[in-house]
Amino acid sequence: MMIEFGNDGAIELNFMALGLMHLIRDQKVHGIIDTTPSYNSLLVEYEPSDISDNDLKKELQKLFLSLGSVEEIEIESRLAYLPCCYLDPWTKAAIEDYCQKVKKREFDPDFVARINGLEDRHQLVRVHSGTEHWVASVMALPGCALMRPLDPRCLLTSPKYNPPRLWTPENAVCTGGMSTSIHTLRVPGGYNLIGRTPVPVYEASQNSPPFKKQVTLLQPGDRVKFIPIDAHEYKYIRQELKKGKYSFRTTDYIKFSVHAWKAWVKTLNYQERF
Repeated sequence: MMIEFGNDGAIELNFMALGLMHLIRDQKVHGIIDTTPSYNSLLVEYEPSDISDNDLKKELQKLFLSLGSVEEIEIESRLAYLPCCYLDPWTKAAIEDYCQKVKKREFDPDFVARINGLEDRHQLVRVHSGTEHWVASVMALPGCALMRPLDPRCLLTSPKYNPPRLWTPENAVCTGGMSTSIHTLRVPGGYNLIGRTPVPVYEASQNSPPFKKQVTLLQPGDRVKFIPIDAHEYKYIRQELKKGKYSFRTTDYIKFSVHAWKAWVKTLNYQERF
């Protein structure tokens, strides 16, 4: 059953989807198997032999009404610090390969900077790394989180490749539409490439401590802070990961207040860029 909270990409709609998701899990509604949030909707999987369609609707409507206004929602949220090698040689190679084999295009960071009115690729790095990014959903590509900046001044918009790339480096940091994502596997893709993180956010083997309970590092409602690093630091972290010595930097859960966030947003000067 799909519950839609609106028809646009307003981040407040995702807060509502996540608020209802947590209520469903806390109440342990009989017959509900799983929930999957998206930007403005929540998919509820259920067992029809345990709960009827009409009874499920009634339960969900009752829970939704108990949410109150979006400003009253508080969401448990972790903060993950992810190093990111912006303007890296690996995504640059993928862009150059596309230009040679498919069609010519502007270098992705320059393209994203230009269409968003930024000075250059270096300001793009400052803007993208200057805020926490809210994980709204985890896509079908394993562990690939869709994120939006919590600071609206850091919102970047860009059209996707047409046609898509033939390949994307694993753990590439990409922008497309209004979202940032981390491409977890080496597969085709259409988002614009702006960097690469050395830290895996998906691990099928579940050998590393952060993946013991689940194969994905990030979950809806998490926040991500990208920390700029250079190629030397990238290679060092990869070596530490291979040795099993790298320490994943995530905080414990805190209560994220939508009311406090909206009050903070009202104080911002939208003419300021990083």
